[in-house]
Amino acid sequence: MGLLQPEPGLLIWMTVAFAIVLVLLVRYGFPVILKAMEERKQYVDTSLERAAEAVRRVEGLKDEMDRVKSDAEKEKAVILKSASDAREKIIAEARQRAQEEGERIVAAARAEAGIEREAILRDARHQVAMLSVAISEKLLRTRLADTESQVSLAERLLDEIGGDKVKNGAEV
Repeated sequence: MGLLQPEPGLLIWMTVAFAIVLVLLVRYGFPVILKAMEERKQYVDTSLERAAEAVRRVEGLKDEMDRVKSDAEKEKAVILKSASDAREKIIAEARQRAQEEGERIVAAARAEAGIEREAILRDARHQVAMLSVAISEKLLRTRLADTESQVSLAERLLDEIGGDKVKNGAEV
């Protein structure tokens, strides 16, 4: 026989060996393989479900993030408006205080200027009075060089003083 034509006894034993291997595989091998494939399929299915759930959660978190972001933007706008209002209020109060302080300073300066003016006028009156007394003294010294004119002036002054007191209601 040739190499390409098997003998009938060899064919029978090969068929018997194949049938035994096939029976063993069907009985013990295929259930294990099918069970492993089923477990793998379940693992893949659960992984896909988990992935889908993760995608849904991510989308939910994204929506929540957008909502939080918009809330934060609104709160930021409110805070900025509040800060702007507070700034305007502070500026207005500062202007008001500055104006009041300016008015107070001007009033104080006017009062001080009035006081100084009165002091200057008093001083000027005092100096005029002193000059008048000095001039009068010099005039009287030149006019009253003799005793007779001095006595006559003294009497005349006493008469004038006495007349003023009588006019005012007081007696000498």
